[in-house]
Amino acid sequence: MLTIKLQGRGELEEWRSAARSLLMADIAPSEISWNVETDSNPVLGFGEDALPAPKPGIQPIHVPQAFVDLAQTVLCHSDPMRFALLYRLLWRIRSERQLLGVISDPDVIEARQLEKSVRRDSHKMKAFVRFKEVPSRDPLGQRRAFISWFEPDHFIVARMAPFFKRRFFDMDWVIATPKGSAAWDGEELTLSDEPAEKPDIRDDADDLWRIYYANIFNPARLKIKAMTAEMPKKYWKNLPEAELIPDLIANAEAKVREMAARAASQPPAFHQRLQERMALGQEPDSIFEAGSLAALRHEARNCTRCDLHCKATQTVFGEGPADASVMFVGEQPGDHEDLAGRPFIGPAGRVFNQVLGEVGLDREAFYLTNAVKHFKYEPRGKKRIHQKPNQAEIQQCRWWLTREIELVKPKLVVAMGATAYYALTDGREKLEHVRGRLLPMSSGCMLFVTVHPSYLLRLPDDATKSRELARFIDDMSKVRLWMESFCRSPQR
Repeated sequence: MLTIKLQGRGELEEWRSAARSLLMADIAPSEISWNVETDSNPVLGFGEDALPAPKPGIQPIHVPQAFVDLAQTVLCHSDPMRFALLYRLLWRIRSERQLLGVISDPDVIEARQLEKSVRRDSHKMKAFVRFKEVPSRDPLGQRRAFISWFEPDHFIVARMAPFFKRRFFDMDWVIATPKGSAAWDGEELTLSDEPAEKPDIRDDADDLWRIYYANIFNPARLKIKAMTAEMPKKYWKNLPEAELIPDLIANAEAKVREMAARAASQPPAFHQRLQERMALGQEPDSIFEAGSLAALRHEARNCTRCDLHCKATQTVFGEGPADASVMFVGEQPGDHEDLAGRPFIGPAGRVFNQVLGEVGLDREAFYLTNAVKHFKYEPRGKKRIHQKPNQAEIQQCRWWLTREIELVKPKLVVAMGATAYYALTDGREKLEHVRGRLLPMSSGCMLFVTVHPSYLLRLPDDATKSRELARFIDDMSKVRLWMESFCRSPQR
């Protein structure tokens, strides 16, 4: 029996080098014992003379790329039998070239299960790594520094480090785990296999996560098994919002009853009186300077360009400084906005405000508006259910949006959602294809595309919500950076 000792930290080349030598020596899987380094069983290493010499007449094997990809993932698993399994597959592929396509083969099934487990662990790392700010070592103070603690099941730190480098390129960070660490300082990505100790650090972002989670938690859709499948309890101890979960679950039934009691969102009795006052007009047109934003807002109050005005309470026009450097464009007003006459004050608006505060931006410095100025909805009992505006309604309302851009003259327009992107460009690309990019507009300003905050409230599972919130925060951080480079900065 030939014993091969490996460090077993998810490194493909380490196993591949040994497997290639063994295969060329025609050593069968049953003749090999694969051992993994431990404190009591250190790796002694082996040189070329420690392995059997190549057997005459054995030709090198060219394996399918699918096997290389599979091995690269499976080697990250913590199961000590993974090396023997992969070598057994490799041995068989010599004579069974289509082996990986045989989905009923026991070895293939086992390898695919290990692969799935590693991919799931990687997905959880994306969702549940939470950075906490620490003092920066940058002498110029231009780069913020963060640290995060995560407890993976498998050896995925090196596998996932490039993802976090791309996502958080503009800050210094360390991800510490019991299976090694990764660090990025703006120039070099450093990896370590040494187990790290959990840091005892808290920051203000913990409160933001708790506020966000409390706002998106829907007790009426609570499914505990599904929730714990997406956010397993083993991760809770490292998630600031997880401390809210027991109380949220315990109070879910009472919250549902409370929601039902206040569910009515039909416009109150003043709706008709408000419409009548608007029809009469409170102020004469002459008091507004011709060609001003105030005059345009007054004119929009009586807009009848499409049928949406018939059911809406009022026109919800944009608000903010008339000379704002940045304009945010959403889809349309919601129930809260329709009743109050102001954009971005409902649940999506609260998420938007929280994220702006997280990245150091002040809502009052921006001009906020929507592609469509009236609330489109479907009555359902006492509720008003949001409906997406159609192409004709967007095109009719584009006249107002174009005038707003002409008068405000922003340097950067942020399209939040596919409707806003279409209203501004006529573009029909998938939002993901244009998200996060700076695009020139015919008006001379630049366009940045991201999701609408309401998208974060509609996501079905906690892991996806956490991941997409982080992406939205990242988008707003980019907006801040671009503002600092070519706009008047509204930082607090």
